[in-house]
Amino acid sequence: MAKFVLAGRADCPYYAKAELLADYLQKNLPDFQIHKITQHPDVWEEWLKELCKKNKWSHKNSPIIWRELLDRGGKGLLLGGYNEFLEHAQLYYGVTSSMTTELMKTVAQENLGAHIEKELEKEALKGLINPLQVWITSASSPACYNLIPILTSGEVFGPHMEISINLFDNKQAEEKLTSLVKEAQDLASPFLQSVSVCTQAEDAFRQAHVIIFLDDHVDKEVYSLEDCIRSKATLCHLYGSLIEKNAHDSVRIIVGGKTFVNLKTSLLMRYAPNFAHNIIAVALGVEGKAKAALARKLKTTPSCIKDVIIWGNISGNNYVDLRKAKVYRYESAVWGPPHYSRPVLSLIFDSEWVNREFVESLKKFTATGRRFGGILAAHSIATTLKYWYHGSPPGEIVSLGVLSEGQFGIPEGIVFSMPVKFENGTWVVLTDLEDIEISEQIMTRMTSDLIQLVALGELINFQPYQSEYKDLFSDLMPDDEKDLILSDVDFLDLIPQTSSEKSQSQEHTHDSEGKTMEQ
Repeated sequence: MAKFVLAGRADCPYYAKAELLADYLQKNLPDFQIHKITQHPDVWEEWLKELCKKNKWSHKNSPIIWRELLDRGGKGLLLGGYNEFLEHAQLYYGVTSSMTTELMKTVAQENLGAHIEKELEKEALKGLINPLQVWITSASSPACYNLIPILTSGEVFGPHMEISINLFDNKQAEEKLTSLVKEAQDLASPFLQSVSVCTQAEDAFRQAHVIIFLDDHVDKEVYSLEDCIRSKATLCHLYGSLIEKNAHDSVRIIVGGKTFVNLKTSLLMRYAPNFAHNIIAVALGVEGKAKAALARKLKTTPSCIKDVIIWGNISGNNYVDLRKAKVYRYESAVWGPPHYSRPVLSLIFDSEWVNREFVESLKKFTATGRRFGGILAAHSIATTLKYWYHGSPPGEIVSLGVLSEGQFGIPEGIVFSMPVKFENGTWVVLTDLEDIEISEQIMTRMTSDLIQLVALGELINFQPYQSEYKDLFSDLMPDDEKDLILSDVDFLDLIPQTSSEKSQSQEHTHDSEGKTMEQ
């Protein structure tokens, strides 16, 4: 079987004449096949040069014709141009072409128009498969390393959504990010269309559909509350301005990390006001630690424990509420179907453990963040995003940091972790829950801390937003280089207090179930 490839410039008259002859041969000879390739006049010479270099041919004009020895794309045997093809047809098949010059030119112009239309259709088809643009800040952090495989698994955004990941960090991290790009590509995920590096702040968040804020970069010598708040405010001001300028209109912004999570979320809402309704803070890390501690005590698995509520400051003074917590598939004298659950507090008889050890372990966790590793951070962020896109499990309570509108007696305008459910691409605060009133003393302590932080973030004089992003961003160092890890609690302890405030902060507050939260 004769198999030929005919390639030429789309507006070439000789290609048009060779094409007509080839069509005639294919129509009348059952063993003759032709594959046609046209190239735009602007790219023809470069395309022909690369083709000849690849196959070690010598040919300079349009068209070029070769015979394939195996199949299309296999090693080819160069036949030549139009004249060589015409001679081949006359010699082997006794057929020639009688196309006039005027007809050749007319067909050539029609070929060019058809080629341009075909290319436009290809571009239109590509436009129908726009990947989801996912940006990750501080991408050299361990959390990002653990996050990428989850995002590219298809579980977070769905099996029909391709994503492009953009890794954003400072210039000093570029080598590490390049290595991370190669590892991400090695995953060969069908859901990952591309992965790229960005170290120029002015290019950040372009057409971003999702922005994930990991622990941001702060100065290595930051040890005071004012300096730390200044660094957070400066970065959030920069990030907020870039979001307003570059991000997609439907961008979803999720804030994670182990320090000042509520504050960073609040500042981003302030400096990106058009997207404030789509900025949330991840609380599932603390919730996961609480479930794991309870599971160890009950000798079950953490996934069997549901509806633990985290109130307040995610990375500081918070309240872990067990009044709605349930355990499923618990091995005991009482068994039931898979949907059967029992209250967690009814199964823990060691009230001293609940009131002291459990509370202290979680307080230490949020106060230092040292055990908030990359795996937990990545899983918490990915799970929250999954719920945001596809909804949380029916009937399950999820803790999330959102802007308060006065629910549960929380002051308006502060970012506060509270119980929600995800549905229809958004979240709904579960204001209809019963028996979850929080004592005034606990609420005052949590809200006063957050109000102080927000006030400090707004009042501190920081560098105004400038166009010289490069200098500002390149001077920042990653959190993981710090020897001292300070939380919201640590920094707030640096605020001068009156003697009455100090005595109040040392008291123990009891809720209706007898649990103790040290304030």
